[in-house]
Amino acid sequence: MASLLDALLVLVLVVNLYALGTSRIAVVIRLVAIQGLVLGALPLLAHHTISLEAVVISVAAVALKGVIIPVLLYRALREVERREVEPLISTGASMLLGGLGAALALAFTGNLPLTVGDAHHLVVPAALATVLTGFILLTTRLKAISQVLGYLVLENGIFIFGLVLVDAIPLIVEIGALLDLVVAIFVMGIMLTHIRREFASTDTRALSALKEE
Repeated sequence: MASLLDALLVLVLVVNLYALGTSRIAVVIRLVAIQGLVLGALPLLAHHTISLEAVVISVAAVALKGVIIPVLLYRALREVERREVEPLISTGASMLLGGLGAALALAFTGNLPLTVGDAHHLVVPAALATVLTGFILLTTRLKAISQVLGYLVLENGIFIFGLVLVDAIPLIVEIGALLDLVVAIFVMGIMLTHIRREFASTDTRALSALKEE
C-alpha cells in the first residue's frame, strides 16, 4: 500500500501544477474533482488496517470533493466567464512558484518526526505543496470562482495533512470539516450570483465599486 499511496500523492502534486498552469476555469474544476477522488482513496491506504472511520471519511470525501462540489461549481460556471483573463501573476510564474514550493517541501520535511503508519511517505510534503497551491490560486486569481477553487485546493492540503493524525482525530471532526466546506461553497455560490447580477462580471476587483461615496 505504501507504493500506491506515494503514487497517488505524486498524482496530487501533478494536478497542483496543472491547475496553476491553466487559465481555463472548467479545466481547474475537473482537476479539483480528480484530486477529490484521489483524496478519497488516501485514508484507506494510509494505515495497515482499514477502520470504519477511514471508510466513512473516504466515502464522504469522494462524494463531496469529487462529485457534489465540482457539480455545484460547474453550475455556477454557466453564468460567469470561463477563463481567468488577467491573473495577478502569469500561469507560467504560478507553475514555477508551485514547483519551487513542492521542491522545498520535499527537501525540508524529510527530517520532520511525522509518519504515516510505520513508514515515511510523501504525505507531509504533498500536504504542504497542496496548501501552497491553494494559497496561490486564492491570492493571484481575480475571478471569484477561481478563488473558490483555490480555497478548495487549500482545504485538500489540510485534508492530506490530517492523514498523519487520522487515528487521533475523531471522525466527527473530519466530517465536520467536510460539511463546513460544503457550506462555504454554497455561500460562495450565492456571492457569485450577486456579483454577476450587479456587475455583469465575477472579477473581484469590481467589488471596489461598493466603497462608500
